[in-house]
Amino acid sequence: MLFGLIPREEAFFELFKKAAHNMIEGSRLLKVMMEDFRSPVEQAREIKGVEHIGDDITHDIARRLNQTFITPIDREDIHDLASALDDILDTTEAIADRFVLYKIPKPTEKAIKLADILYQASMAVGQGVDLLGLPHPEMKKCSVQVNSLENEADRVSRDAISALFENETDPIAVIMWKEVYENFEAGTDRCEDAANILERITLKHH
Repeated sequence: MLFGLIPREEAFFELFKKAAHNMIEGSRLLKVMMEDFRSPVEQAREIKGVEHIGDDITHDIARRLNQTFITPIDREDIHDLASALDDILDTTEAIADRFVLYKIPKPTEKAIKLADILYQASMAVGQGVDLLGLPHPEMKKCSVQVNSLENEADRVSRDAISALFENETDPIAVIMWKEVYENFEAGTDRCEDAANILERITLKHH
């Protein structure tokens, strides 16, 4: 049985779930911000608040890791998963911040689409975290789903950047939007990193 012979420190699993659900909330708020762009400064501030909560959870995991002699999974995997979840949220916050920093008047259809993909990928990672520590074959499905969403985000981002260079005459707008699209793509890349770590943990202890 998965993890059956390993002394368990259940707090790690609960903290991972907390971090994952907080990360999902950040991507949900970004999706809402893109779809209903009425108060970007306030919306970005709310996402920043979620990111601060994520930082606190990550620090809590690090402290507990330093204080725990026997961990339920490899110490390296605990550190890597905590960092990966934090990276997703950091990228989400960075996207929201760019819209405020650059005073972007409104999101493009591609930005709205990419925000939805990032939210779906975050949800899939969260489902994987919820399965952590259980003898569950669904983990592989989560990884496949995240990989598929990452490929879709890559395609949408490339198409958006290509159209940008073809149609946009303002060089500042090109630089600005290219960075935004690349950040969206980076967010789904970080989701794929997290999914790979979850699958690695499952394979080690199956």
